[in-house]
Amino acid sequence: MESINSYIQENKQRFLDELFELLRIPSVSADPKYKNDVIKTAEKVKEKLTEAGADNVELMPTAGYPIVYGEKLIDKNLPTILVYGHYDVQPADPLELWNSGPFEPIIKKTEIHPDGAIFARGSCDDKGQMYMHVKALEVMLKNNVLPCNVKFMIEGEEEVGSSNLGTFVKQNKEKLKADVILISDTSILGNDLPSIDVGLRGLSYVEVEVVGPNRDLHSGVYGGAVANPAQVLCEMIASLKDENNHITIPGFYDDVLELSKEERAEMALTPFDLKAFTDDLGIDEVRGETGFSTIERTGIRPTLEVNGIWGGYIGEGAKTVLPSKANAKISMRLVPNQNSDKITELFENHFKKIAPPSVKVTVKPHHGGEPYITNTTSKEYLAAAKAMEQTFGKKPIPTRGGGSIPIVALFEKELGLKSVLMGFGLDSDALHSPNEHYGVFNYLKGIETIPYFFKYYAEK
Repeated sequence: MESINSYIQENKQRFLDELFELLRIPSVSADPKYKNDVIKTAEKVKEKLTEAGADNVELMPTAGYPIVYGEKLIDKNLPTILVYGHYDVQPADPLELWNSGPFEPIIKKTEIHPDGAIFARGSCDDKGQMYMHVKALEVMLKNNVLPCNVKFMIEGEEEVGSSNLGTFVKQNKEKLKADVILISDTSILGNDLPSIDVGLRGLSYVEVEVVGPNRDLHSGVYGGAVANPAQVLCEMIASLKDENNHITIPGFYDDVLELSKEERAEMALTPFDLKAFTDDLGIDEVRGETGFSTIERTGIRPTLEVNGIWGGYIGEGAKTVLPSKANAKISMRLVPNQNSDKITELFENHFKKIAPPSVKVTVKPHHGGEPYITNTTSKEYLAAAKAMEQTFGKKPIPTRGGGSIPIVALFEKELGLKSVLMGFGLDSDALHSPNEHYGVFNYLKGIETIPYFFKYYAEK
């Protein structure tokens, strides 16, 4: 394994150049106008996986974008690791807030990344982290240290809910047969403070529409006499939380798994600098559910957030209009024991119930996913922890992630496999935001660490 570092350093520039090739392709799965680019990215991943030494690499069709599959099976008696990642990215909007082109990758030094960070959409989520595994395979094969079998499943619809992945997994259980799933789509606490996510929140995502009059109205002639859908929508949304930021939907908390005092005390030991947190975000104070810390609010408590809201005239200048309708997109992050379908139903019933007779309300569910927990005494967690300790020089801290990766629960249900979430990004890397970036240190550290996970997981 000593040869790994030398190989990575000798090929550092090539590894970066290859990632830049991927980042230049705008594989935005949410926008149909990028369809050809998404497919082009899948083809590029196939090409690079083949060059890295994988066998039987193919683009497997789905009802949406293809899944890139590849494998390297060296001995049927050895364990098999199934690597999951995604090649699609979030839209880059708003473009005017980017300091450089979202699909023109560039390395710039930052305070957090003195060795430089790769600025581009998808650099951290998830092209950079996914491609670490492709390069790690190359590293292991070139240095003759691949200790077990490996399979790759790289999809192109994660950013739009992985709606076709479930069908694919169900139809290809034998092909995907493995012992554990390895995913790098999460973060660490810091470059000097490694961590492993042992929990993910689930997700219920809905879009609501409030409709009043059959057309936009003159606000002078009709204002004060007819319900304003934009105002009604705001009032309805505001009522979804009380003065303690506790969600008011009946039954919302019924299935929430509450942590014990001991578990919360252990969680409180996680290093967290509140001032650094607020300074990074440019805010004066934090806000959330009363009685819980910031770490708890983002890791072990369910939430309800407005992701977008619109209605009426928003162009230049003034237009005194009373809009005929208003819309919002709302996401709810869920914790263990909560079920996304149940929460979606509770939300829809409640939202329609609180609507005044003066408007009509429609609730459109988009996508969802279930929460997930990893046991810190499991073989996969211990292998990941040992690998990170090997390359970072200190034991990683188990953390609860605030985000959602719905397919993790799906994998356990359909394949009977546990997943280990060994990510290398930072929460400050602006995922889903303008100026997304990924540290050069993090990218190379991931390529270095992954082979050690293989090594320790393969050990009896």
